[in-house]
Amino acid sequence: MSSKIPGGARQRSQGPKPSRTEEKNRKVVADNRRARFDYEIIDTYEAGLELKGPEVKSLRAGRTSLAESYAVVKEGELFLVNAYIPEYREANRFNHETRRPRKLLLHRREIDKLSQGVLRQGLTIVPLKVFFNARGRAKVDIALARGKKAHDKRETQKEKSWQRDRQRLLRERG
Repeated sequence: MSSKIPGGARQRSQGPKPSRTEEKNRKVVADNRRARFDYEIIDTYEAGLELKGPEVKSLRAGRTSLAESYAVVKEGELFLVNAYIPEYREANRFNHETRRPRKLLLHRREIDKLSQGVLRQGLTIVPLKVFFNARGRAKVDIALARGKKAHDKRETQKEKSWQRDRQRLLRERG
């Protein structure tokens, strides 16, 4: 379920997935599947990503990783830390650092809500995926999340395994 916020930013609750037209208009570059396993997702946001020219080219080539990355609030601004965007070979001397902090673009109200979740409730801000929207802008889905305990992870694995087996059984029966 998406709700439009004044100024163009979007906030998505943990409800239904985006519509098919929204999914078609996205070119997903990197997906942090590990985040959904390690964290319980509470709330998701779509944020713009401030990049340099060679970083955009490298993202379009599809070689990036969100593993071990997270977001942090510094001086009222949100930054994506430890996300890997490799150097663009053709950029020569104009290249960028591969793991530099990158500014995330959100409304002040959303940044305040995220920072309160981190400070008061001990939550973490994790990136879920990097994609290009229909207008060709680089965006990041970030989530306010709570770390799972080992027994929660085992329960998640059991649930996924059961869903896979159930689908297989339904396919075999017809």
